[in-house]
Amino acid sequence: MTTARTATPSTARAINDRLALDLLLERGPLTASDLRTLTGLSRPTVADLLERLQRGGLVAQTGESAALRRGPNARLYGLVADRAHLAGIDIRATGVSLVVADLTGRTLGTATIEAPGESGAGQDAAGVEAAGAAGSAAGAGGGSGGGSDACAAGAGGGVGGVGEGDLLVERTVETLLATAAEAGARELHTVAVGAPGLVDPVSGALNNSGKLPQWHTKLLAALRARPGTEVILENEVNLAGIAEHRIGAARGRKDFALIWLGHGVGASVVLDGRLRRGASGGTGEIGFLPVPGTVGLPDATRCDGGFHSLVSSAAICELGARHGLHAEPDGLRPGAEAVVRLAVRDGAEEFLEELAGRIAVGASAICVVLDPGCVVLGGEIGQAGGPDLAARVERHLARLSPLATEVRAGTAGGGAVLAGAVLTAGDAARRELFGGE
Repeated sequence: MTTARTATPSTARAINDRLALDLLLERGPLTASDLRTLTGLSRPTVADLLERLQRGGLVAQTGESAALRRGPNARLYGLVADRAHLAGIDIRATGVSLVVADLTGRTLGTATIEAPGESGAGQDAAGVEAAGAAGSAAGAGGGSGGGSDACAAGAGGGVGGVGEGDLLVERTVETLLATAAEAGARELHTVAVGAPGLVDPVSGALNNSGKLPQWHTKLLAALRARPGTEVILENEVNLAGIAEHRIGAARGRKDFALIWLGHGVGASVVLDGRLRRGASGGTGEIGFLPVPGTVGLPDATRCDGGFHSLVSSAAICELGARHGLHAEPDGLRPGAEAVVRLAVRDGAEEFLEELAGRIAVGASAICVVLDPGCVVLGGEIGQAGGPDLAARVERHLARLSPLATEVRAGTAGGGAVLAGAVLTAGDAARRELFGGE
């Protein structure tokens, strides 16, 4: 027989406080009457929790509601946004992007630090050279090469010398602190970092197989060495998946898979509303997926011949060149983004159909194993293709898989990694400050 247990007064207060704080985070400043209506709590209970949260420095009066007469009932209460500051960092082979935000997730400052000698064009060009040699033999399949941060950073990206890598680490930490200071943050409560590679789901360690630049690992160590700041490491495509799930194209879905199309390719899987990382953190390493249309098979250390060889930025640039499509990349962004955007604008049917067919090959493998019901095309290239490319992939996928699957264009684009990092950092900071899960 199970005996029912009621919450203790302290537990009830903590639950009520967290409920009110979450509402203020979601909806912005509210009156006491608003909180009573939304929570169902009594007038004295709401008055007590507001007093308690103001004493704790989490809530403050922010003004008065224009819809009510002046007085106590019109007072608006909001979160103290500068109670803690957060940062999100996106590490690529080509450099680092970062954002500083307040406790509500509002962006206060951004910065980009380019790795010496690197650019989106340079990284893709190295891959195109290899892709050109392999593409003619593969026919419709693209080539291998240096498009993927995780698979082939050694081929197409990464700082050359150890000294340059150390300088990049120093510049990144200095820029992060300067950006935070300019935003009025004396310290950072939580920093979430998105990096290519396998992140151990238990220890949080980055498994650098040797293909990633050493400065990635050194930057993480430098960030973790700073006292008073919690550093959370997550695979960068997983962070993009979190962003698409919470604020993007997959909002409201319990099951979906994100296919990230940037310099390289990866996937993020959400099932039953939860991000799935796998036993070793390797869920979604679809660059290694063996597919038809390539010159060989990938192996444990290189994804040449895998799905990466069909849809990396280098492979798409090579495909575009064969169809007479040429476009200049924008800074660190993958060169294929400009090519795909040009193709959509000009209605390059043959190119878009061939690209959609390539993407559908990898998507079908995900769908027949996981049956997510929805695939989101994310990253800079997925966003550049928009609904046009997504619809084409859905048609090709319907011919390959017996499972009905909707394909959507991602809405967060290349900024999804930073958006997911800020969401992750905010969740962690609020768990500590607000209590609860």
